[in-house]
Amino acid sequence: MVHLPFSEIQAKPKIIKARELQVELPSQPIRYYRHGWQSWSLAAWTDPTPLPVQKPAIFHPLQLDAEHVHKKYLNGSWLGAVEFADGNVLLLGALSTDSNVSLLQNQLSGQSEADEIEWFIGFGQETALFEEYTRHLGNRLGKAKKNIAPRVWCSWYSMYYAIDEPILHKIFNELGDLPFDVLQVDDGWQVDIGDWEANKKFPSGMKALAEKIKSTGRRAGLWLAPLIATRSSKLFRSHSDWFLRNDMGHFVSAGFNWGEQLYALDTTNPDVTSWLFALIKQVRDWGFDYLKLDFLYGGALKGKRHNEMPREAAYRAALCLMRKAMGADAFFLACGTPILPAIGVCDAVRIGPDVSYFWEKYRDAYLLYNPTIPGTKNAIRTVIHRLWLKPLFHIDPDVVYFESRENQLTQGQRTLLQDLAQICEFKATSDLPQWLAKDELEQLSSFLNAKPKINQTDRYTFHIDDRTVDFSVATSLPRVPEGLIALWGRFVGWLGDRYLILRMYKILNLGRLRKRRSNL
Repeated sequence: MVHLPFSEIQAKPKIIKARELQVELPSQPIRYYRHGWQSWSLAAWTDPTPLPVQKPAIFHPLQLDAEHVHKKYLNGSWLGAVEFADGNVLLLGALSTDSNVSLLQNQLSGQSEADEIEWFIGFGQETALFEEYTRHLGNRLGKAKKNIAPRVWCSWYSMYYAIDEPILHKIFNELGDLPFDVLQVDDGWQVDIGDWEANKKFPSGMKALAEKIKSTGRRAGLWLAPLIATRSSKLFRSHSDWFLRNDMGHFVSAGFNWGEQLYALDTTNPDVTSWLFALIKQVRDWGFDYLKLDFLYGGALKGKRHNEMPREAAYRAALCLMRKAMGADAFFLACGTPILPAIGVCDAVRIGPDVSYFWEKYRDAYLLYNPTIPGTKNAIRTVIHRLWLKPLFHIDPDVVYFESRENQLTQGQRTLLQDLAQICEFKATSDLPQWLAKDELEQLSSFLNAKPKINQTDRYTFHIDDRTVDFSVATSLPRVPEGLIALWGRFVGWLGDRYLILRMYKILNLGRLRKRRSNL
């Protein structure tokens, strides 16, 4: 353990090599910057007090780092920072994977889960410190070769998994001359999670679908989740020995989705790496050169591996393998990914939870106290706290909305989301032209073509051309539930951990999706 006196840090930032280090703070901080593990995990400046454990527990593996859920201190993956009453900040950040930072009373500590690593530590103004930390990360892990990010139309938020070949063809035709660079097909085309072949809804196959997209003059994009599988998939049933197990020999849970338990592939198994390389090559051979790879956290879950190595290092090796398979000319968007291992490998990284057609739900925010669950406020909160990553890769804040007919967001909330996308310089939507009023269609076209001048004026405020935009309305966390609300929240969380309840919820969602399809 390396103990650093605060006086040694005040003068100038340092690089320290240690497996564990600890800094005694000179006074009680007023805020703590916690950085979540993966795309959807919370990143925010919060009060320096523990937050409730979010619910339901069944989602912990796919929403945060399950290894640190129940720690009694404030935890952050790879980095953490404290702010003092005078506005100065102390930042401690790892320059390697498999590490975390914690705050316990007046001690800020860093721990490596692997060997001795380098740490950046500095004291001063927040912006300057994060810029220097980012520079060191880029020097060690690499940076994406950043050109202008493509403008993307994605099928997910309009149709979710209720897509088929005729509907997509109809949509592609009706997008007309809207200035999209990529048309990306999302979840719903595959046989199963793990079985990445066209299902019966796509009788012409995926190569034909890519050709249809390219005939419109755009690049073809495809979603898949290559590092996980459902129990029902042929992949899992045929190759159960490819999946991570814990010390007791049980399969490691990758969470619950699609009405099923999810499991994670062991990416150090040679059979898995061969399969994975061939899969990505197949997708490229179909003609897709914009790949949105999702639920990638599965490759970094804790478990017994064929080759014993740190879990995030194993995951980064899998990212490098997939990058090699897709080729340098493909655009690689990583989603649901642990953040630090993706630096230097991916072109773009999702840096917040999924948006939604609503701002915030009382159930999610106050009863489940879940800041990682899909919702526009949750998405904006985490994205605004991860803008410092922008020099390292394209930062994806998720899609924006213009249509109001199928949307519960106010005009102001939709505009805030659009402004965030302009700041991130990553523009995507799922809006369908037939759902847009004439003025909304004009706003979408203007948004896609805009190149505004942007200047950050404070932590949450920006000048976008001649407008001042304030994101502080989206940055607060709900009050910690107490009394009867806390009891009700525990019951709702208990319900959320029941497979039957989750499957019933999926059936209700299917009904809503059929209604959306009928509006086409």
